Amino acid sequence: MTVMEIFEELESNVQSYARGYPRVFSKARGSELWDQDGNRYLDFLAGAGSLNYGHNNPVLKRALLEHIESDAITHSLDFHTVAKARFLEAMRDIILEPRGLDYVIQFTGPTGTNAVEAALKLARKVTDRTNVISFTNGFHGVSVGSLAATGNKHHRGAAGVPLYGTSVMPYDRYFGDVDTVDYVERLITDPSSGVDLPAAMIVETVQGEGGTNAASFAWLQRLETLCREQNILLIVDDIQAGCGRTGSFFSFEPAGIKPDIVTMSKSLSGYGLPFAITMIRPDLDEWGPGEHNGTFRGNNHAFVTATAALEHYWRTPDFANEVQAKADYLTNRLQTMVTRFLPDVLEVRGRGMMRGIRCADPKRAAAVTKKAFEYGLIIERSGPRDEVIKFLMPLTTSLAEIDEGLDILERALADEFGTVEINTSTFDVAAD
Repeated sequence: MTVMEIFEELESNVQSYARGYPRVFSKARGSELWDQDGNRYLDFLAGAGSLNYGHNNPVLKRALLEHIESDAITHSLDFHTVAKARFLEAMRDIILEPRGLDYVIQFTGPTGTNAVEAALKLARKVTDRTNVISFTNGFHGVSVGSLAATGNKHHRGAAGVPLYGTSVMPYDRYFGDVDTVDYVERLITDPSSGVDLPAAMIVETVQGEGGTNAASFAWLQRLETLCREQNILLIVDDIQAGCGRTGSFFSFEPAGIKPDIVTMSKSLSGYGLPFAITMIRPDLDEWGPGEHNGTFRGNNHAFVTATAALEHYWRTPDFANEVQAKADYLTNRLQTMVTRFLPDVLEVRGRGMMRGIRCADPKRAAAVTKKAFEYGLIIERSGPRDEVIKFLMPLTTSLAEIDEGLDILERALADEFGTVEINTSTFDVAAD
């Protein structure tokens, strides 16, 4: 029996990524993956944004190995441990206090949807209201509470039960130039609108699975103001957009807003280890002991690598500045591709190193990513019809690797949409 045959025999049909990338991978380092036959791939998916510091990051790996070799704690429920204390200190000293943020941290473990479930549950408990406003094209997880706040029809259809407790409102620019905050305000302040005053609004500042839609800072500021005026809690889901993905540690920083609750996961551990937290404004922390819990709240290996990531990358602004410089370069190259392949490729979306290019035809977008994989690039699609080719390469990816991956993608685009001369005076693009 071959390795592939064991998956075909025993793994559930629910698998998804493996269908688009049908290889058995055996090794990874930085932004590179190798399959069992020794073929190399550039990874512009990075664990769906869980590997912002790359595969097997040496700084994080060293800290983890030292922890393991010392027989330190692995699993601890919610016991106090040295590793957890060091993580909390690093979050306070490196991240929260320099940004003027005041939160207590709930360890929900182990995934993003656990953090979202806790946030929604707490918001309802604190406000004694049940309704939550979410936004079109939002994605917050696939457990039932989080799924009710998720827009995607494909995921919602698998719930098996009616999804209650949320009112979906239009995200920024969903109706083009219509100010959707005005729309939301009208509905929640009209006693005959049929929309109950919500306990909270939950929003992604950049929608990852929804198609790398980036809300404007002005829209986010107006949303925060509306929440304050109506005594509604503002929850920012920073699970994919956080940990530096958009150029700052939190995606909401440049907008100057301060959410009441923040959910984080994915790259928080820095090493791909399961780890999620819900950050709560202290006066909202009305949980009773054990009222919301989970067996894997105490993943000390994740505490160790998360602390190493904070200490190594976030004590100074240098890393964030590097990310922003790479983001500018990435954006410029993608804009050049859009110009070259119009009208088949329509626009660049997103913010920082959370970018996407929207294709006019979702089927042809699929053909492009399939061809790119044949050429050695792993990159996924998102959006309501999977029409957006999404870039989530590790933030540590070098400019040379970014160029290599974009050259591969441009070659795949040219295969699908026709060949046009590449402007090599601007970029050094490898010839076919």
